[in-house]
Amino acid sequence: MQAVVLAAGQGTRMRPLTDHTPKPMLPVADRPLVAHTADTAIRAGADELIFVVGYEAEAVRSYFGDEYNGVPVSFAVQEEQLGTADAVAAAKAHLDGPFAVLNGDNLYDAASLSGLFDAAPSVAAYRVDDPTSYGVLSTDGDAVTGIVEKPDDPPTDLANAGAYVFPAEARDWLDVPLSDRGEREITDVLAKVIEESTVTAVEVDRWLDVGRPWELLEANEWKLGQLDRRLDGEVRGDADLRGEVVVEEGAVVEPGVVIEGPALVRSGAHVGPNAYVRGATLLGEDTHVGHGVELKNTVLMADSNVPHVSYVGDSVIGREVNFGAGTQVANLRHDGDPVRMTVKGDRVSTGRRKFGVVAGDGAKTAINTSLNAGVVLSSGATTTPGESVTRDR
Repeated sequence: MQAVVLAAGQGTRMRPLTDHTPKPMLPVADRPLVAHTADTAIRAGADELIFVVGYEAEAVRSYFGDEYNGVPVSFAVQEEQLGTADAVAAAKAHLDGPFAVLNGDNLYDAASLSGLFDAAPSVAAYRVDDPTSYGVLSTDGDAVTGIVEKPDDPPTDLANAGAYVFPAEARDWLDVPLSDRGEREITDVLAKVIEESTVTAVEVDRWLDVGRPWELLEANEWKLGQLDRRLDGEVRGDADLRGEVVVEEGAVVEPGVVIEGPALVRSGAHVGPNAYVRGATLLGEDTHVGHGVELKNTVLMADSNVPHVSYVGDSVIGREVNFGAGTQVANLRHDGDPVRMTVKGDRVSTGRRKFGVVAGDGAKTAINTSLNAGVVLSSGATTTPGESVTRDR
């Protein structure tokens, strides 16, 4: 089974985290997001990976190389972002049999993906409470009879989960016309396959489409929750590490630190003394969490620092960020409603009662800065001493 993994997009809804990093390469636990997709595909039976790349393509190329986990790897370039069918068409020259198509920013459980491969031709389906926000499959038994986008009157509660296995003939059906939104849609290819074959809807047990910052937080909660305790780094003095905590070789945890798992402290990270890390927290490579700092349910990406007496909760912090002493992050609205955040100019609900801030690469706060729940700091943004930030910067 060849698996085409779509990894060409920037991820505009994930900005500013994708200003310098393609969305599929954002960190989820100990590897990039797209590496989880690739690993799941290999466990499900894929024996070749074809990555479709575009934005910041070299990041994907350098990570996967010519072989990944014993499976040969090749790359195809999508020159323009003209939709998912266009992306698969970029890989056409590599296809020589039935092939799977997987979104590089989606997470699946391996057992479900294995079932998808076995049922080919097939499409992944996920039961949702409100199908009106999804592409929805209509079915006759297990057979898919059609797909409709965001219907007012959904035929089923089965959302299209963005994973497909197509017959070899579909290689010649990828040149579909532009849709109303100016893209070549993979769902139009699926419609052709439905016309020509019996396509099976395979329900997946677990699926996450990682499109926005709070979904990156959720992805880390999922994958950090699968950690097995391992302490390969240096844990000094009376540091108290509770539950499923991984300290990688080259990381240092100082005396007085309390870490409640699941948590991952990556190589080169330095924690403490007297820091408190809890919830599903990722401390990226070469990060620094200092004295009196509390981090809760947070992603702190590589080379970032929260050095002195600060609180950061339910937040996603990019690379090379520095939070000045006394920086405090609010993560809860007084009215208890879900925190809202601006995505591509629109205020939208995160669906989360607790959500802190998003900080782009290189953002810096001055001492005693307060950041309100849902605030976005753009890449390179700064604050002034004692400032209370209630709007995006």
